[in-house]
Amino acid sequence: MSYQEAPLVNWSTFAEARAALGTDFVRILGYFREDGTKSVDAIETAMRENSAAKLVLPAHTLKGESWQFGAEQLALLSEKIEMIARHCVETQQAPDELLEDIVGLRDVFRLSLGSLEKEANPLVERRSFGRKNAMAGAAMGAQRSFGRG
Repeated sequence: MSYQEAPLVNWSTFAEARAALGTDFVRILGYFREDGTKSVDAIETAMRENSAAKLVLPAHTLKGESWQFGAEQLALLSEKIEMIARHCVETQQAPDELLEDIVGLRDVFRLSLGSLEKEANPLVERRSFGRKNAMAGAAMGAQRSFGRG
């Protein structure tokens, strides 16, 4: 599957990460923002320098962090950049074929991060994954019976 065909965010993976990280989730998402921005900057710089070797590590880093938060499109695009850059290093070729992908990388990063941060905002209503209606119904039942004997 190409990165364009993937969902921007896999919300199940996002929910799993949020549950696993608990109260540290928002802080670690902030690290993703910082590290991701540095990785995108490094990838763009490496491309301007026509250095396949300098593309590998930031693309690898961005790929791993993206998978952890469920940013599928970004992870797949980063993986493509990493794999092609590795091939270019091995064959001693310039990474010219990556130009179009790297030009679009910052936009995919920005869209992915925006979606993740919007969902992580404590003021935004959460995705229910089926539990919300059951919990709301139980709460309404409790309100109806409160104070009645």
